[in-house]
Amino acid sequence: MEKEPLLGEMPRQATVPKSRRILTAIRVLAFTFAASFAACYSWTGYWPLDYVMYSPAERVLIRNPLIDGHNDLLILMRVLYGNHIYDARFTDKMEDGGLQGQVDIPRMNKGKLGGAFWSAFVPCPTNGSDFSDAAYAPYVKTTLEQIDLYNRLTEMYPRYFTPAKDSASALRAFASHQLISPLGIEGLHQIGNSVSTLRLYHKLGVRYATLTWNCHNAYADAALITNSDNQTVVAPPLWGGVSPAGKKLINEMNRLGMLVDLSHVSQDTMLHVLGRGKDGWQGSIAPPIFSHSSAYSICPHPRNVPDHILPHVKAARGIVMVNANPDFISCRASNSSSGLPEFVPETSTLQQVVKHIKHIGDLIGYDHVGIGTDFDGIESTPKGFEDVSKFPNLVTEMLKQGISESDAGKVVGRNILRVWADADAVATWMHRKGVLPLEDDVRHPWE
Repeated sequence: MEKEPLLGEMPRQATVPKSRRILTAIRVLAFTFAASFAACYSWTGYWPLDYVMYSPAERVLIRNPLIDGHNDLLILMRVLYGNHIYDARFTDKMEDGGLQGQVDIPRMNKGKLGGAFWSAFVPCPTNGSDFSDAAYAPYVKTTLEQIDLYNRLTEMYPRYFTPAKDSASALRAFASHQLISPLGIEGLHQIGNSVSTLRLYHKLGVRYATLTWNCHNAYADAALITNSDNQTVVAPPLWGGVSPAGKKLINEMNRLGMLVDLSHVSQDTMLHVLGRGKDGWQGSIAPPIFSHSSAYSICPHPRNVPDHILPHVKAARGIVMVNANPDFISCRASNSSSGLPEFVPETSTLQQVVKHIKHIGDLIGYDHVGIGTDFDGIESTPKGFEDVSKFPNLVTEMLKQGISESDAGKVVGRNILRVWADADAVATWMHRKGVLPLEDDVRHPWE
């Protein structure tokens, strides 16, 4: 097992001045995070006095907040209820159980969910090759409606939707028996070609941005696109990874402390952000995440991460959060004209999900793997991992397959909190260095 790095330590590719003042600040951040995490070990009152009474899986979930890297409850609520959350049709099922999909409060309680990154997902424009402001404007409006939905949920169910502005406040929420609930956006088409919009999203609680969904945009190449026949196919390259504008935007995300999410992007984009592109760009200073992707060598889907890229994730101190979408965990190569693999239903199981976790952990270390289910954004689920109530079963299966309690604790939540703390430390360093916000090139509205 590799030595666990200091929480909040700067990533390797960051060029940090040897100034005592800056190094001290980063060490203080790391110490604060580590101390806060240690305090969380006793949040239930069961640790350490009654700790031995619990099963190994329960011990993991007592000591560590289980944080799902990607949950699509918000878009499901838009589809089912038109974002109307004060109607008994929604509240009864949300509070008492039976809500369509994979998430409601009773199931969150049963699954010992410690938090989630709730996706303010908005699909790509119908014409995915139109990057104009006019094409993107409705998607900014819809994104704001989804963020408003989240904010109303935080008021209605404050224990289950607790905003967390940084990793330290996330831990304080967990210690107070509240679910850690930051937001994510899923594709930079949602910012409408405006870095100002990105910054406003950050102020509204968005803590990661997936660079693409299933369409290219002005900033990066996607893995998949929808063709003229309305079929999802492997995307031909546009920028060869990250565009010049994308490089500037990622630097701004680093300055904000907003995590860079590489799920849905092309392999060229992955390598570019990880500092392994052909043009010598250093990539993201802060560790990137894959919020809901799995191991390509087990299921060769373009949404997954190939083995040759995984060591670069480790070098960047990033994390791959394994998905529960059956299409991404159980498949085999095919000759389909779409370039997509064939689904294998026989191995769409909880055991297969853990097989992905174990593959990544065994290859690059258990500091670099997590869980990002995509629940409520998927139509079917693996057998044995049907919804959020099954998280304890997932932990039990990890232990059964030989993953230690310590490593299981990293997988369920410690790793994403460590990456988040690293991103916070990078943002602090950039602010102290005097890095200014990126500004849009704006025009007068009458031009």
